[in-house]
Amino acid sequence: MSPAALERRARAIEAAGLGIGWTNGDFGRGRSYRFNDPDGHIMEMYYEERKYQAPPALRSSLKNQPQRHTGQGVGVRRSDHWALLASDVAANRRFATELLGFQLREQVIFDQGKTELGSGMSPTAVHHQLAYVLDVRRGRGRLHHFSLWVDNREDVLRAADILAENGIFIEAGPAKHNNSQGFDLYSYEPGGNRVEIYTGSYLVMAPDWEPVTWNEHERGSGTYWAARCLRASSSTARPI
Repeated sequence: MSPAALERRARAIEAAGLGIGWTNGDFGRGRSYRFNDPDGHIMEMYYEERKYQAPPALRSSLKNQPQRHTGQGVGVRRSDHWALLASDVAANRRFATELLGFQLREQVIFDQGKTELGSGMSPTAVHHQLAYVLDVRRGRGRLHHFSLWVDNREDVLRAADILAENGIFIEAGPAKHNNSQGFDLYSYEPGGNRVEIYTGSYLVMAPDWEPVTWNEHERGSGTYWAARCLRASSSTARPI
């Protein structure tokens, strides 16, 4: 990404009729371009960002780590991906790959190629940073979940203990997905949005990567193990 690339993306989105306009930036970052995807989710892209400097008490002895690991609560390290509901997954997938430069990693297509239930994409080596999931209620601009990364499977299990000890509902998991191979659990934050605690998965380093497609016979419940996975129609039912 570069300032010139940001301008090019903004012009392409504007030409597609999905642009909203430029902003003067926000805390910690420079000007951004705001736009809609085909399903009505509001998105922004930007280039300039202020580098985080931890206060002295939180500085790590590792120079390549932004701050020391506090170990408080679940101890998430970063955001991993967003899963958005869409009434037309294929249209939103094309938008992300053709206009935003994302690469398709895996998808789920049922009914002999007629129904695209979900697609995971990323502009980096991370397996997927954006996923679209079919909204069977035909809503618009709805969130399925956002995902927070922890270091390993044991941290996901520890998260389950912490949530259970505090009386917080665990909707599904801990379990392992078959697509992405991620290890995770699903819960909710106080605002009612679904949160996934996530680790594992795999990196895509090959420049000639061929997207993996699952059908209804191969995908099963969506988990590699026997635990129940979320239904594609399940949602927080909250616009974002």
